[in-house]
Amino acid sequence: MVDVRDYYQILGVPRTASAAEIKKAFRKLAREHHPDKKPGDRAAEQRFKDVNEANEVLSDPDKRSRYDRFGKDWESYARAGAGSGQDGPGARPGAGFAGDPFGPGGPFATYAGGGAGGNVRYEFRTAGGGSGGAGFSDFFQMLFGQEDLERAPGRSAQGRPAVVQPVEATAEISLEEAFGGSTRIVEVAGRRLEVKIPRGVDTGSRVRLSGKGPDGRDLVVVIRVAPHGVFTRRGADLEREIPVRLREALLGGDVPVGTLKGRVLLTLPPGTQSGKTFRLSKQGMPRLKGDEPGDLYVRVRIVLPSHLSEEAKAAAERFLDLAHQPDPRA
Repeated sequence: MVDVRDYYQILGVPRTASAAEIKKAFRKLAREHHPDKKPGDRAAEQRFKDVNEANEVLSDPDKRSRYDRFGKDWESYARAGAGSGQDGPGARPGAGFAGDPFGPGGPFATYAGGGAGGNVRYEFRTAGGGSGGAGFSDFFQMLFGQEDLERAPGRSAQGRPAVVQPVEATAEISLEEAFGGSTRIVEVAGRRLEVKIPRGVDTGSRVRLSGKGPDGRDLVVVIRVAPHGVFTRRGADLEREIPVRLREALLGGDVPVGTLKGRVLLTLPPGTQSGKTFRLSKQGMPRLKGDEPGDLYVRVRIVLPSHLSEEAKAAAERFLDLAHQPDPRA
């Protein structure tokens, strides 16, 4: 039991909270501090117990009324016989009410140690002490609701609720398909399923198909984007190299550049050096969340003429004598 029984503070709700607000706060905190989510965390385990105790009292109108009237002494009032029905002397708050998951035979039978105010231990078992069964699932449906129950039916080997893992499959696509979106047929457990792959996916992106896997489990398709012969991907940005002629590098000019959208013209300034990189805005990959696309970075590689004739060599010598160039190695 908690030392200071401010159940409203434990659940984080005002004293005027409605039954629906109390239920909502309880479910949120129970999820957050459930022992399966924080194994070995004693503080979370104790917090989980406190949250359940607070909910047992505040979710029952009769017990909540006595708690509001007598405060932390409400249970002593019940033990003295002022209560009625199941809340007689020595009764645990909430014991005996219909569907009590912590009562005898409930899916979470409880016992207290160390006398009054001792620790409460929750035994994860079904009614009658057996394994499996509806009692355990009924409790989790009450605690988390049907949607969460679908993610955690059954039990693990340790007796805790087992989280159902989705089935995974892999789909390899090209960079062009990642750019424009695509579809893939994946085969899982003998079934062929068409998967729509959105624009902008990258290696490691996961496409989830709810309930399409075996036994109604979710199917998660893990995307692998194959390497490309021209483009290198960096997140939403792309990089590529473009070869240019000596004339274009020396004198400048418009150079066609292939992108995943099509061909664009890149204007080279006169005297462009080999290795110079230019950014083409919004010519990269689309983004999954619909933001502006990435950019394309184009790196220039100058290709020199080869197999010069004697006349061309003589002309080159005359040109280089006129075009003074300091020694770049100096």
